[in-house]
Amino acid sequence: MATVEKLLLNALCNLDTAVYRRVIRLQSHNPTIRWLRLISRSGDGYLYAAFGLCQILIGDPKGLLVLKAGLIAFLFELPCFMGLKALIKRDRPFVQVQNSSAVITPADKFSMPSGHSAAAFLMATLVASCYPQFVAGVLGWATLVGLSRIALGVHYPSDVCAGAALGSSCAMLGMVLSS
Repeated sequence: MATVEKLLLNALCNLDTAVYRRVIRLQSHNPTIRWLRLISRSGDGYLYAAFGLCQILIGDPKGLLVLKAGLIAFLFELPCFMGLKALIKRDRPFVQVQNSSAVITPADKFSMPSGHSAAAFLMATLVASCYPQFVAGVLGWATLVGLSRIALGVHYPSDVCAGAALGSSCAMLGMVLSS
């Protein structure tokens, strides 16, 4: 790797770690941790299928599109997410960064990309595409899911950004293929 590329990569890694250190300061506030855990849990995936099914049950014609596009999108997102984790093999920040810890136990060993962020941004992109009046709310929620993963000590900011890009891209692909 060329010297300029190494310098740029080092600068990005240093910025990633610096932002991570600032965000994990939230761990010292007990009431905040409870909210962060709740926000993080909202990205676990249980609500995604429920949302699509509820839209169909209430008879919203866009509900079927959200459900169909979501299924297609997750068919792409999940293998990409797992493949990237296995390929990149980036250790969790609480393992790498001195004097940091995780408030929760992550599901696996590696951090890049954030699966919670990928899924949250996938859903937020689908909902925003079908219901543009909710764009600020759903993108705000997805952003909070990503930030909660950093604050809980299990992801670097770049893990969350990579997850957001993956999820949004798969959602757009799902929309195109379901139309």
